[in-house]
Amino acid sequence: MDKMMGFSILNRTAQIAKLQKIKFDLAIIGGGVTGAGIALDAASRGLKVCLVEKNDFASGTSNKSTKLIHGGLRYLKQFEIGLVRESGSERAIVHKLAPHLVIPEKMLLPLVKGGTYGKMMTAIGLQVYDFLADVKGDDRRKMLDKKETLSKEPLLNKDEVLGGGLYAEYRTDDARLTIEILKKAASYGATIVNYCEMESFNYDDNHKVKSLNCKDDNTGNTLKIKARNYVSAAGPWVDTLRAKDQSMNKKHLHLTKGVHIVFPYEKLPVKQPLYFDVPDGRMIFAIPRGRATYVGTTDTNYSGSLNRVVATIDDANYIIAAVNNTFPELNLTVDDIESNWAGLRPLIHEEDKDPSELSRKDELFISDSGLISIAGGKLTGYRKMADRVIEAVLKTMKKKHISELKKSETAEIPLVSPSLENSKNVKKYQKELEAKLYEMGITNTYHAWYLCTTYGKQSEIILEKSKTFENNDVLERLIRAELWFSIHYEMTNSLSDFFVRRTGRLYFNIASVSKYIKITLNDFVTYFNWGENRISDEVKIINSLVQDATVFYNEEFK
Repeated sequence: MDKMMGFSILNRTAQIAKLQKIKFDLAIIGGGVTGAGIALDAASRGLKVCLVEKNDFASGTSNKSTKLIHGGLRYLKQFEIGLVRESGSERAIVHKLAPHLVIPEKMLLPLVKGGTYGKMMTAIGLQVYDFLADVKGDDRRKMLDKKETLSKEPLLNKDEVLGGGLYAEYRTDDARLTIEILKKAASYGATIVNYCEMESFNYDDNHKVKSLNCKDDNTGNTLKIKARNYVSAAGPWVDTLRAKDQSMNKKHLHLTKGVHIVFPYEKLPVKQPLYFDVPDGRMIFAIPRGRATYVGTTDTNYSGSLNRVVATIDDANYIIAAVNNTFPELNLTVDDIESNWAGLRPLIHEEDKDPSELSRKDELFISDSGLISIAGGKLTGYRKMADRVIEAVLKTMKKKHISELKKSETAEIPLVSPSLENSKNVKKYQKELEAKLYEMGITNTYHAWYLCTTYGKQSEIILEKSKTFENNDVLERLIRAELWFSIHYEMTNSLSDFFVRRTGRLYFNIASVSKYIKITLNDFVTYFNWGENRISDEVKIINSLVQDATVFYNEEFK
């Protein structure tokens, strides 16, 4: 593991070289937040760990969530008390570990005529929620009358609003959170590789998994990875791997699709995040984020392609109708939408339940071959899911080996080094960035907010690197420095890695993708010595992603 100035670095060449040299204690399949959390927990305890991801890190569900580390108020309605308690305690921990990435927000819950929550039930429910989630101080819920609610959000329907509740949630960038967890795992010695697809299992005479056959997509080489334990944290692909392992049983995944749509902030200028009613009885979020506001999510059964999940016109119309019902003066249309994303939830199937009724609890499947699969769960619970997986792994190990390991320390390990200690320090550092950018000629404070909430103090490396480029446009120098950082520190392998998962630009600043594609492509060519075929492929892929983010299809891809 390379380090520089206290910052963690993911170097793909070095990591690939380690894959075949070591017999690992644990091999993890899947580079989403669940796999990342398992890798960090295992490596920080002292286990020899590797993780392989067939695409880019966080390229599945872990880049397509509502981007909240939240306590799950709606799970209280379903009487999932344990899930609310666990989620509530976990969000406070993750905020402490990465305060620039997990940001406290006051969520407004408008109470409306005929809505899901009445005044009395909301007051009681939010009080129970605060108790279960161990919410303290200013974060505790506050009930508002009609006037106070409309003062908080004047766009609400004045004829329907009865009052409101204000409670604490935490906004995040799910893909950035995943990459930081992986970088931290690598700093503890974990071997982490993207674009390395697990193709098949090899078994011993007792039909126990003894190794994995993996393909390095960059070279086409087949790698054989050996470990003592194997975990599948493949999200929507968990059942695909269980089928390869011939270990499918009555328990299986139930995939549901969630779509979010993004508006320019001026089109949906909400003053703070809201959790509001949809006429069909569900509830969805509207969350301001920098220069945009995003709204979601849908929750529908899914049986289409796992590799290309898209939003349909029905998805868009559903969310648009919900927004216009809650904010009637806006009269938004599909033409006002700037971008969208669609993702899958790998939930555990339960007979005769609608998608929104399915539990978000995680579950372990342990096959006779020794393969441990984990499915279900939610972004907020990644640490607890990791702990449950590691406990299952430890049961397979000898007591002597277990005695040499540390207890889990992930509740105390800052995810970014050097770290920002709390929200106050985050705000202070953002002001420092504003001053530094102003000296460079950047007066729009959005860019300081973006750097701070994306990279934290790693922004220092980016600012210094930007000074080495000769572009006249300072923003071009800055994005080139971001790209350089993401390639050298975060295993960025393609344009889509950069624009979608390292920076979130495809969703929250899609115009910048078209604006900077040429200059970033030129830098990729320089860094990786790409030929004409790879350049052509990259352009096709990014154009396809832009299309999926801006077009609503008539039906799913099968």
